[in-house]
Amino acid sequence: MKKFLLFVFAPLVLLASCSKDKFDSAKQAATDDAAIKAYIGTDTAFHATADGSGVYYKIVTQGTGTKPSASSTVKVTYTGMLLNGTKFASNSTVTQSLSGFIAGWQSGLLYLQTGGRIILVIPSRDGYGNTAQDNIPKNSVLVFTIDLLSFS
Repeated sequence: MKKFLLFVFAPLVLLASCSKDKFDSAKQAATDDAAIKAYIGTDTAFHATADGSGVYYKIVTQGTGTKPSASSTVKVTYTGMLLNGTKFASNSTVTQSLSGFIAGWQSGLLYLQTGGRIILVIPSRDGYGNTAQDNIPKNSVLVFTIDLLSFS
């Protein structure tokens, strides 16, 4: 009898779990874009440029020399925050292959030279997407101020 109940209720549980709302990436992208434009619009001095992926960037200081490539290992100092101003990383220094960072960093740091500073406003799909990370809620637009110290 127990096996019979298992075979009857297991499919019902699976069907119930499938009926949850599915993530709508197009809707999230539109939500992110509106939030980014509202955020940027609050600061008339913040003249950001959008790249092809929807990441907004502002080069604060260009730096000197060449720019890293997608295969570079970079050493950076950064501060990360949510659009509401909540900091989730401050004065963090890391050395890592650029390919190991979130997509927004991978595209954004290519605009910068050594010694430069950039502000990136990254839509959730180019950040952590629909997955929460420590104190970063899922579907969060991220704002990073990054200093490129060096790269190889």
